[in-house]
Amino acid sequence: MAAVAAPGGSRLGRLRYVTERRGFLATLLISPAVLFIAALVGVPLVLAIYLSFTDATGGSLTGKWIGLANFRADWHNPIFRNALWHTFLFTAISQAVVIVCAGLLAHAFVRNFRGRWLLRFFVLLPWAAPIALTATGWYWIYGAGIPEASIFNWFLVHLHLESGADVTNWLGTPHAAMASIITVQAWRTIPFATVIFIAGISSIPQEVDDAAAIDGATGLRKFWHVSLPLQLPIALVAVLFGIIFTATDMVVPYILTNGGPFNSTHVLTTWAFQIGIVSGNVGEGAAIALFMLPLLAVVTIAMLFFARRAEVT
Repeated sequence: MAAVAAPGGSRLGRLRYVTERRGFLATLLISPAVLFIAALVGVPLVLAIYLSFTDATGGSLTGKWIGLANFRADWHNPIFRNALWHTFLFTAISQAVVIVCAGLLAHAFVRNFRGRWLLRFFVLLPWAAPIALTATGWYWIYGAGIPEASIFNWFLVHLHLESGADVTNWLGTPHAAMASIITVQAWRTIPFATVIFIAGISSIPQEVDDAAAIDGATGLRKFWHVSLPLQLPIALVAVLFGIIFTATDMVVPYILTNGGPFNSTHVLTTWAFQIGIVSGNVGEGAAIALFMLPLLAVVTIAMLFFARRAEVT
């Protein structure tokens, strides 16, 4: 019986050795997440790439192969080129505002003061609340296209910053509408960046602050030479997520302006939705959406590269 049990015990030992290897366990534990992401993101992405080379229309996921015709048609469309430029402005300006405001809030919230938890709650509220609800609220704050009904204009008039006879139509004029959607997007993204900045500041060891104080580094000099280099890698990650969230988001522009007035606030996401879903040209809509893929890939690679270079050992 000992002779029979030995091979089985040996196979069991080899199996236990294999399952306890770090590489095997890592693959086993991460495989469900990989499969989930592949099913949730990979399959729609492959389908969108296929549709962008066809003349598929609404109600069908197949069509005649037309090559790059959709991409050429989009590039020669002035509305598409304007949407591409609006996407850049929408993303760059809102994220610049987010970085400045989140940095100031994070440095304020790491200090102990009365009511800090309540202020943190109010700062985090825009991120926790459903975006459709908050965007609709801003839609009515701006007056829903009626300047005289705007709560925002009411405050400006009573603060004597505007004349009651000539109030701004925030959602009805091109520049004001663009400023409106940028403001709301920055407002809803600031909490996420603030949390990441607070984590970065909290991760700095107290010994570093003590050493800086001994060396006489205080105020702006301490921030520039000590705090900023240590926070830079995690700040770049916050910027990267903010860029991706903003460039791929269509809720705020869609609810507030729906691309108007006169297509002056269309971004790539809203224009792709307008062409692919509303107009039923699925192939061209997929092509419009895919224009963001190489741009975001380049931005992601660049940000991760600089984040790695900025790591302090």
